[in-house]
Amino acid sequence: MALMTGEQYLKSIEELKLNIFMFGEKTENAAASPVLAPALKAVGAVCDLAADERYKDVMTTVSPITGERINRFNHIFQNSSDLIKKLKMQRLCGGRMAACLHRSAGLDAMNALYSTAFETDKKYGTRYFDNLRSFLAHVQGGDLTVDGAVADPKEPASESESSEIRLRVVERKPGGVVVRGAKMQNVGVCASHEIIAIPSGAVKEADKAIAFAVPTDAEGIMIIIGSQSDGGARPGDGFYGETEALVVFDDVFVPNERIFLNGETEFTETLADRFAAFHRQSCSGSKSGIGDVLIGAIALAAQFNGSDKDSYVRNNLLEMTHLNETIFSCGVACSAMAEETEAGGCSIDLPMTNVCRQNVTRFPYEITRLARSITRELMIIVPSESEFRSERLGEYIDKYFKAGVRTEYRLKIMRLIGELMFGSAAIDYLTEPMELSGGDGKNAESRQRELEDKKRLAGEIAGIDG
Repeated sequence: MALMTGEQYLKSIEELKLNIFMFGEKTENAAASPVLAPALKAVGAVCDLAADERYKDVMTTVSPITGERINRFNHIFQNSSDLIKKLKMQRLCGGRMAACLHRSAGLDAMNALYSTAFETDKKYGTRYFDNLRSFLAHVQGGDLTVDGAVADPKEPASESESSEIRLRVVERKPGGVVVRGAKMQNVGVCASHEIIAIPSGAVKEADKAIAFAVPTDAEGIMIIIGSQSDGGARPGDGFYGETEALVVFDDVFVPNERIFLNGETEFTETLADRFAAFHRQSCSGSKSGIGDVLIGAIALAAQFNGSDKDSYVRNNLLEMTHLNETIFSCGVACSAMAEETEAGGCSIDLPMTNVCRQNVTRFPYEITRLARSITRELMIIVPSESEFRSERLGEYIDKYFKAGVRTEYRLKIMRLIGELMFGSAAIDYLTEPMELSGGDGKNAESRQRELEDKKRLAGEIAGIDG
């Protein structure tokens, strides 16, 4: 199949029989929900960018699996150049939507599994790598969107209770396995055709060492929406957004051909570390794209306010730009240091991705602080569209908020800034990066080895023996 347009994507999601619950009730049509529609529109916009000839080189590539041109969000990255194009794609999309892209976690889970499944097969003679390649051919051929289900619920102290919480195999059948449990913080699940689930870290129990893929509307899957917004807070007609969800796997059957890890506990930490590395790199791309929008919005607001020539404003905008480019450049650095793997993909530099995490969990907060220092109290007191259009209130709002430009423009840009800094869009820009703390086992070991190397260099120069 050719690449989907946004319209085709939305139609394909409408055809799914998703089991979504929100505000205590089942939601029959995700695309028609004012809460969920902004997330679906964001993925639709990604599809439209991929179908646009102007962005062909960034948004698409030729698959090494099928030989066909595919959306880069379904690609297995082959080398450093591939990874840098991934970042450019994510920055482009983040800058066009100022919202979560909903496809990065699935993309990163597939890439983490690619080398891990290969290495597991090499040791145990399993067929996980073939299973994964077949799944990838299915996803790429249909231009499907894949959700990455990674975060596990916090397990209770009691071992008996703990065994009932984490996603695990509860029954083994000749044709597959039955899984039960849950995954937290699923951002793109209501906008996806498939779910790919992997452990979030090292596990000791074989039944919890499970990685697999199932359709989003598979029997037994319940999607419970969190982070609800009113769905209409973003200004203009092209608003986008996101939703997070708890995904419950209530005795879901997984066919053998869709299993990519099944009991090989020693590979769970490796898989989690690789996912964390790829996802931290992803955030440096998408978050710098959102940063582009926020910086541009602040510059426009200053222009509308007549303060764009003030040295204080100009210096803050320069510092915001410096921080935003630092976020992106670290993603480029860990991409440039990637190494090709025996499986045919590539392995991203783990220690450098930890620097990505440090940047992406800190700098957006500093950027928003600087932005707030420019906009000050105006961002908080901006009235809604309803008040501005009101016959009774509109003339007062127009009179007192006008500052050399049309009041409507000034209100719109301030609402956008508010959404990015403490509204629904802030979930992706500020809150989500704080979830990047997992998968640190081998990363911590690498940092300790690097510290020992630094101590050795200092000792040699200082003339200290031993």
